[in-house]
Amino acid sequence: MAWNVIIAGGGFGGFYAARTLARVLPAHSARVRLVTEDNFMLYTPLLPGAAAGTLEPRHVVVPLREELDPSIHLRLGKIVGASPERNVLHVRSLDGTQEELAYDQLVVSVGSVSRTLPIPGLAEHGMALKSLPEAIAVRNHVIRTLEVAETLEDGDARREYLTYVFVGAGYAGLEGLAELQDFAADVMDLYPRCAVTGMRWILVEANDRVMPEISEKLADFAVRELRFRGIEIRTNTTLDAVTANTATLSDGEVVPSRTLVWTAGVKPNPVIAELGLPLTDKGRIVTDSRLQVPGFENVWAIGDGAAVPDPARKGQPCPPTAQHAIRQGKVVGRNVANAIGGGGRPRRFTYKTKGVFVDMGRRKAVATTGPITWSGTPAWLLARSYHLAMMPGAGRRARLLVDWNIGLLFGRDTAELGRIGEARATTRPLADAAAPAPSVRRVS
Repeated sequence: MAWNVIIAGGGFGGFYAARTLARVLPAHSARVRLVTEDNFMLYTPLLPGAAAGTLEPRHVVVPLREELDPSIHLRLGKIVGASPERNVLHVRSLDGTQEELAYDQLVVSVGSVSRTLPIPGLAEHGMALKSLPEAIAVRNHVIRTLEVAETLEDGDARREYLTYVFVGAGYAGLEGLAELQDFAADVMDLYPRCAVTGMRWILVEANDRVMPEISEKLADFAVRELRFRGIEIRTNTTLDAVTANTATLSDGEVVPSRTLVWTAGVKPNPVIAELGLPLTDKGRIVTDSRLQVPGFENVWAIGDGAAVPDPARKGQPCPPTAQHAIRQGKVVGRNVANAIGGGGRPRRFTYKTKGVFVDMGRRKAVATTGPITWSGTPAWLLARSYHLAMMPGAGRRARLLVDWNIGLLFGRDTAELGRIGEARATTRPLADAAAPAPSVRRVS
């Protein structure tokens, strides 16, 4: 009888767990199903590059059916809960049908979502930068603000559109702001009025320093590089309120701005609370050092949504990074295979961070590789080499190389991508027809 193995989630952890199981399990010994909402894995470290026009958006995703072994059954659907006492996972299929998928072994790798706070106006006027659609939306928005500002006669009104506020100075915030500011600076000569007025970029961080994931020396280099570009760094500062055209900071400044990008951390996927598993006070699934959920011998948890003990920091969970999720996926794949085959005790997760790469555009980055620290162009080359090596699939790696080399020769792509995937209505919406006529501004 073949075992039923379900991997819940198709991010880094789920992808590498499936790859490992396909390699180590004997043929026909188990039916492995990967349940996920999308048929691709987003390579999140390259998301800022896609947002800033360095990379074609399709080239920062990995098609699961293309890269996984045919023995892995891909099942698209939304995970809505689980009943571990009955060994079933609850899934809503693409056609809306509610299903119960039975399992003998379950690997939970559902990841995280953006963490927001109850700040007035944030939900209505803030933008996120965690998914591919959000990255494209931010890119389109930046281009659109340049286009609008170029049409305005009034300098104050123009400055409102040319001021960009990013909240959160972790990986996503710092890399996202650096890449997008670099992109906007590259295209500024196409917008003469905007060039005269100039842009204002502000990075807001609640803690006393940026990038707590890297050493203070490298964080200081990143700050100096950003300030050299004219970017304002506001540490020990929080966001108090947002409107359509202002951002109020805790130091009392009301910043006239049409752009607020929220990148202040992540939280576990809300579905984790519906799985019937023990959780930490932060909402992550409790696991031991072998990635097993206490009290459930056939349930394992990895990735951002799991509180896997960090071998490098006693008493602390692993940070929510791609490199940890990848290694956890490989370990859990072998542990599930051992559980199925009765191959002894599961392995412990012993991986410690080997290096950190922070790409800041303009051929600048900061990095650590073991005890060695890097900055500037050497770090930038190392960062690109690392991501090229880690991207699954020779075809994807070739596409990255082509994109990067085209960018070096011809600059970034300046096209607005529009609402990709959203078909326009063939007739004018009734709401538009009923709307009052817009005010008219005379332009000389």
